[in-house]
Amino acid sequence: MASQGFWFGAENTGGSPSQSPNTPRAWCQAAAQKFSGGIGSKLCAHPRYFNQLSTGLDMVGLAADWLTSTANTNMFTYEVAPVFVLLEYVTLKKMREIIGWQDGRGDGIFSPGGAISNMYAMLLARYKMFPEVKEKGMSSVPRLVAFTSEHSHFSIKKGAAALGIGTESVICIKVDERGKMIPSDLERRIVEAKQKGDVPFFVSATAGTTVYGAFDPLIAIADICKKYEIWMHVDGAWGGSLLMSRKHRWKLNGVERANSMTWNPHKMMAVPLQCSALLVREEGLMQSCNQMQACYLFQQDKHYDLSYDTGDKALQCGRHVDIFKLWLMWRAKPQHTNVCFWYLPPGVRCLEDKVEKMKRLHKVAPVIKARMMEYGTTMVSYQPQGDKVNFFRMVISNPAATFADIDFLIEEIERLGQDL
Repeated sequence: MASQGFWFGAENTGGSPSQSPNTPRAWCQAAAQKFSGGIGSKLCAHPRYFNQLSTGLDMVGLAADWLTSTANTNMFTYEVAPVFVLLEYVTLKKMREIIGWQDGRGDGIFSPGGAISNMYAMLLARYKMFPEVKEKGMSSVPRLVAFTSEHSHFSIKKGAAALGIGTESVICIKVDERGKMIPSDLERRIVEAKQKGDVPFFVSATAGTTVYGAFDPLIAIADICKKYEIWMHVDGAWGGSLLMSRKHRWKLNGVERANSMTWNPHKMMAVPLQCSALLVREEGLMQSCNQMQACYLFQQDKHYDLSYDTGDKALQCGRHVDIFKLWLMWRAKPQHTNVCFWYLPPGVRCLEDKVEKMKRLHKVAPVIKARMMEYGTTMVSYQPQGDKVNFFRMVISNPAATFADIDFLIEEIERLGQDL
């Protein structure tokens, strides 16, 4: 039971702190009341929550999540989750068709998040080039190097660390003023690595960077990967859902040439957390890379197609059912935009000393964010990037957000920053 300190506030008690609920029903009701309050409660479904890439709450997805929890089954074998395994099979095939792989051929799996999906891709790329690493380890292969943009997600380096490749073996490629990877710099760094005797094995392009929402030039990157015979991965955790859009799909032109792709429906498509897919162009590679053929789960003389026992191609044994909510929500319309901006309060606007102005401006966003948290009215993220001081990073992926909510955010930033 949680401490009584959680039940802060005096709104229902005439000025005195509220008492802890003493029955399960009362706990549920009280928790719902607490967490449906202001933005300070971290309720990501609130239409004025612009803080993270995963926002919103779809009722169809929520209902599917409840049913999934009620079933309380595991995705490792067909015999214990036949319907969910088949739903995953057909949905992943459809996603591969949307990428542009012929007849939806290939493989894939739903993982605990984009970071794990990206690590899966790096694992497969290493195995594809050096299959002996599975049994003999990193001592059996030369020094491997991976490439990704300066603005890519930190999970690329984290995956390299987890796989024993090392963060120093991840080479960050320069980006242009819009945050897109510069292909000429990628090729230059590949050539340099080869001259040192290192082995380039993996390039991760980003479709929708975390901060700017930038899309790397996939066609140019694919040309380079083909030229040097390097695995091309597309981290589309944020922007991958634009493949569902006739209007914006062009931003991912060239993705069909990738060897693998990460796609997180729990971001732009507002599927309840968690729902992340890794899509792989080569069929059977995940199985040969990861299988251990545990005889108590994956018997080879079962009466059905053994490819439906997906647990042997996954790193996990137990795996949560993440497919049902996406399958039910398949007709949902995606939303997408990142908006990065500074707010210049009155005390900063007229400063002529540029150094002092940037120094003062760097402190503005953290103060306003802290005041937002105190008032509980709205929430938006901030951060620095390269030589740019702290700016607001507004993420709109919640279908419940209206123009009025966005107007409110701007007005609230101005109100909270008037004295700065």
